[in-house]
Amino acid sequence: MVFVIKGKSIILFGPPGAGKGTQSGLISTMTGKPQVSTGDMLREAVTDGSEVGREAKSYMDRGLLVPDEIIMQLIKMRLSRDDAMGGLLFDGFPRTIPQAMALETLTDVSMVISLVVGDDEIVSRITGRRTDPETGEIYHLEYKPAPQHIRGRLLQRDDDTEDTVRNRLSTFHKQTAPLSDFYREKGILIEIDGSGDIKQVSSSIEAIIDAKSGE
Repeated sequence: MVFVIKGKSIILFGPPGAGKGTQSGLISTMTGKPQVSTGDMLREAVTDGSEVGREAKSYMDRGLLVPDEIIMQLIKMRLSRDDAMGGLLFDGFPRTIPQAMALETLTDVSMVISLVVGDDEIVSRITGRRTDPETGEIYHLEYKPAPQHIRGRLLQRDDDTEDTVRNRLSTFHKQTAPLSDFYREKGILIEIDGSGDIKQVSSSIEAIIDAKSGE
């Protein structure tokens, strides 16, 4: 069943490791809004070889952040597609208040879902991840232990160390967390406890969307 949410787009945000990737699929299925991220749009634009894609690639090749102006062009192009007539689900965007203000000029935002997870929990989630280089399967030391016979070959990503994760969290708190106040003042922020298991978090999100669809 697809729930109709009044307004246009929905935003999902939270710190790295909060489970946005997992929950975005549920929200997209429930609302019928295509899930998009800036990373996906950038990769598609570069692959297509469009003018804006080539411009974005020039920054990416130099290891620079792609300017907001280019990101907003990509979003405007994505919103022009037929499947975006009812809005989009933005996964991890906007990251800053200026980006949020720019997004308002392109689409109405009816709901902002914020997954709230404590820093220590995020560190535990990310630093405990291990990847099987032969299958690509991702395990976790605590939540999803690998079979005993393959544990010796598992690898930890270089950027899954505690120092790196806490640096990423620091950046998130400085740049993105103020968005909570921005959207709270607009009355559209919904904070979800993301520290439970996947099914618990999904149930909370489903209940919120169900309730909003009836307003």
